[in-house]
Amino acid sequence: MRATTFNQRLQRGQAPSYERLQARFAEERGVKPSESLAVHCGWGRLLVGHTFPDPAVLADELLTERRGERDIALYVAAPQQVLAQAPQQLFLDPSDTLRLWFSDYRQARRGFRGYRVRRAQNADDWQAINRLYQMRGMLPIDPAKLTPRHQGGPVYWLAEDEDSGAVIGSVMGLNHQKAFKDPENGSSLWCLAVDPHCGRPGVGEVLVRHLIEHFMSRGLSFLDLSVLHDNRQAKGLYAKLGFRELQTFSIKRKNSINQPLFIGPGPEAELNPYAKIIVDEALRRGIEVQVDDAEAGLFTLNHGGRRIRCRESLTDLTSAVSMTLCQDKRLTHRALERAGLSLPAQRLAGSAEENAAFLAEHGSLVVKPVDGEQGQGVAVDLRTPGEVQEAIERARVFDGRVLLESFHSGSDLRILVIGYEVVAAAIRRPAEVIGDGRHSIGELIDAQSRRRQAATDGESRIPKDAETLRTLHAAGVDYDSVLPIGERLAVRKTANLHTGGSLEDVTDSLHPTLADAAVKAARALDIPVVGLDLLVPAADQPEHVFIEANERAGLANHEPQPTAERFVDLLFPLSQITG
Repeated sequence: MRATTFNQRLQRGQAPSYERLQARFAEERGVKPSESLAVHCGWGRLLVGHTFPDPAVLADELLTERRGERDIALYVAAPQQVLAQAPQQLFLDPSDTLRLWFSDYRQARRGFRGYRVRRAQNADDWQAINRLYQMRGMLPIDPAKLTPRHQGGPVYWLAEDEDSGAVIGSVMGLNHQKAFKDPENGSSLWCLAVDPHCGRPGVGEVLVRHLIEHFMSRGLSFLDLSVLHDNRQAKGLYAKLGFRELQTFSIKRKNSINQPLFIGPGPEAELNPYAKIIVDEALRRGIEVQVDDAEAGLFTLNHGGRRIRCRESLTDLTSAVSMTLCQDKRLTHRALERAGLSLPAQRLAGSAEENAAFLAEHGSLVVKPVDGEQGQGVAVDLRTPGEVQEAIERARVFDGRVLLESFHSGSDLRILVIGYEVVAAAIRRPAEVIGDGRHSIGELIDAQSRRRQAATDGESRIPKDAETLRTLHAAGVDYDSVLPIGERLAVRKTANLHTGGSLEDVTDSLHPTLADAAVKAARALDIPVVGLDLLVPAADQPEHVFIEANERAGLANHEPQPTAERFVDLLFPLSQITG
């Protein structure tokens, strides 16, 4: 039997006093009560709660948290005593702590191919990990702030695709014996993240197993981790590996980073991500939220006698005329043309002869419904009269009026303009799959769709429709074809996020000419919030062609840019911003 130790007494509820807990902890470890321990992880500090002499000292330390960082006090046995020191500024983290005793661990029955796991080693590795964390809405790491490893600091591991060299996953591990002389020889896992667009299976599981086996080889006894109470997908993985709940607590400071954790479930619980990001920001500022139709993303905001109705990012501030100018792509084209902006050639689909003549004039066409959204009914790079006619028939399902436009190659750029200022810009890339030499393209598409739906609350998937099949046929394959290991294949021509596309933030590198053109377009449409789509050779080059305007742009697609903040600033300029 193991000796009765500090953490076991925590589990049994034998912890009546913070001071007694701290004193017993110090006695077991042979440390002085004044040796309060904190480990910097690059994004904030881990404060080992029971090494602090009293609740006030721990609370004061949490309140010294630096702006832009997130500190976590863990293993807090008497959280109420710490919260009582600063109840307006601290909160109990709604996460569960799980533990895997290494004696319960069983190795994987199957192997995973296509990537390797290694330690982060250089500036390029840190940059790649931070790009991944950015995609997952996590705080970036500043390696210069890390507690050195010889002083008990953490180690970051990454999963690297063997074909592309891309970083597709990362995890942090902490050796408790080195960090705070833990006599139980424990360890912990933090910051597990996997690229949501990754086509490789099992990356998260492999990273967790790698950390377990690494610490086992160092003679440690268990691995702890913290997971949000409602993260069922992650909990399913941890249960599979043998983790069990541990009765201890964590405390954090109230700030904008932690805001979703302490505002609690509100009326936005059933809203889609595009409405939820706005409602969360409104609640953070103390703005009253009334959900009118959750399924449609309709809600009303009230603050300081001002009342504004919203459907996601479409509000009362957008006039019916401006909305019509965006919805009818013919009117969009004419309004931007009058403003002197660069546009493709455009005409309504007519007779077969007229359509063929327009195709012959431009060589390649785009077909789209006059009024449509989310990429529905859009076909790109059509080169034969037959392809054009088939695309016209598919587009008529969404609108009897169908447009033909000259096709222009380049990257799909979305620029978000709020209050006639550019707030965010992103390159959108078409959905693609990566061959593994075993599964068919159809199976890879299904797997990628499941991952995309899980990552976007069901908002994004790759449809197996006529346009996807046409794209595959153009590449000389079909749903039953098997791609070689590592081969990438775009399965759609359009880059819409709702059809499985991915997004790369380019706000900081956006060329001034493109930013000026976007603002000019927003003013031509007289619309306060708009997503403008352009085709460009690159985001940092001035050449461009405007494609269309979206009067209900998805603000959630542009995180970590402050889209919701600027949106609520526009609606309620006097609202208080805290944290």
